Amino acid sequence: MNTLHQSFSVRFSYDVYFSERLFESTNPTLLEFLKKHHTEGFRKKLLFVLDEGVMASHPLLLDQIKAYFVGISLVDLVPHLLVIPGGEGAKNDPTLVDQLIDVVDRYGIDRHSYVVAVGGGSVLDLVGYVAAISHRGIRHIRIPTTVLSQNDSGIGVKNGVNYRGKKNFLGSFAPPVAVFNDPHFLETLDDRDWRAGMSEAIKVALIKDRAFFEWLEANADKLAARDRETMQYLVHRCAELHLDHIASGDPFEMGSSRPLDFGHWSAHKLEQLTDFEIRHGEAVAIGIALDSLYSQRLGWLSEADTNRILNLERALGFSLFHPALEGDGILKGLNEFREHLGGRLTIMLLTAIGQGVEVHEMNPDRIREVIGILKENEIQPA
Repeated sequence: MNTLHQSFSVRFSYDVYFSERLFESTNPTLLEFLKKHHTEGFRKKLLFVLDEGVMASHPLLLDQIKAYFVGISLVDLVPHLLVIPGGEGAKNDPTLVDQLIDVVDRYGIDRHSYVVAVGGGSVLDLVGYVAAISHRGIRHIRIPTTVLSQNDSGIGVKNGVNYRGKKNFLGSFAPPVAVFNDPHFLETLDDRDWRAGMSEAIKVALIKDRAFFEWLEANADKLAARDRETMQYLVHRCAELHLDHIASGDPFEMGSSRPLDFGHWSAHKLEQLTDFEIRHGEAVAIGIALDSLYSQRLGWLSEADTNRILNLERALGFSLFHPALEGDGILKGLNEFREHLGGRLTIMLLTAIGQGVEVHEMNPDRIREVIGILKENEIQPA
């Protein structure tokens, strides 16, 4: 038998910048990045795609971006700054994929150009997906504008859109070339979006860092009251833990484990069952409560630790039950979670705060029991 063997590795590297008012003329952060990646004698193009919701809250943003690039000879700003709908609807609309590809084609955005996405996690996912499939990969820059995207989804390596009623059924692993977190964008979030992003901080603390969980407990009142400095620390620490995990684990999910998706198997299905009326972060909060209670019912997580988790979520204003949990629809999320990765079903549960353990099966009757407990103890946020 004659066999040829090939083996190689590809190195990915990117920075996450934290900078206030990114498009102020006096802020050099973005310009310094472009200088660092400049190729002498070659002007790269920048195509901006902006979240419609962000534009509504920051009506001067288009003019600020255009003004920022006046006189900058390193790059050519595409004159058409595309504004698209945000929220989960962006990932559910296949016409937006075609629309973005058309703009990429029309303006000759090549593999050395940049597609810059400014918006929440759904817009970043969509734009990253289009960048990844156009010309087999265009460099993309992310400028997340929500708590959830600044501390979790926007700094990772995943892109995708929903398809056939399934969350992220089409997608790619394509890291950005840079991420720019501007805390100014968080100031205009409504209370639901401010709150929703904090569930991912709880999640990463529960499986990675007990001390961070204790910090969340100690600062829950400030976070709920929208204290800016406290939220900035949350975003930075959560991003740090997320990046550390990507570097040390399985960033492109070649195995059957997704430890950073603690609480997500039911959350993804709950979003679908509510026709995405519920925010991703709100669904994750419920998923965390469900899996924490399930861990307790197995005898792994103490009652005291379980109560601390539920009390923290409630202190931040989360509701821990939704009527869509009832019935067997939510249980289909287990197989869809397995199917998304392939191989064995692998779910992260807890043995203690800051300590996770993987299991390969969950008992439907026990899940129903836990859902009943959540319903019985439902506390609506103020």
